[in-house]
Amino acid sequence: QLQLVESGGGLVQPGGSLRLSCAASGFTLDYYAIGWFRQAPGKEREGVSCISSSDGSTYYADSVKGRFTISRDNAKNTVYLQMNSLKPEDTAVYYCAADPLFCSDHPGYWGQGTQVTVSS
Repeated sequence: QLQLVESGGGLVQPGGSLRLSCAASGFTLDYYAIGWFRQAPGKEREGVSCISSSDGSTYYADSVKGRFTISRDNAKNTVYLQMNSLKPEDTAVYYCAADPLFCSDHPGYWGQGTQVTVSS
């Protein structure tokens, strides 16, 4: 059974850092494009970052460029999202998602999400 599990969320002060993990089971992550999405209360889901399966190209939303970094560790079958200089507006539930073809807004497989709260 294909499964994605996020971890690493929590409460952090503005300016702080968190590293989210997306661990896969039932399939090999390096054959999939992996995206991170987030949804804040009362707002639509938005794409945050993605890493392709073909050449490891990375993509970022303008709101997180220069602050977030996506990476993958194929040996651990895990993708990470390093989040630095966090702002209150980064508060949301963060989801990772996998697509067998490419980075998209509608990937086929989703994790359950992890809460990130940025507050003093």
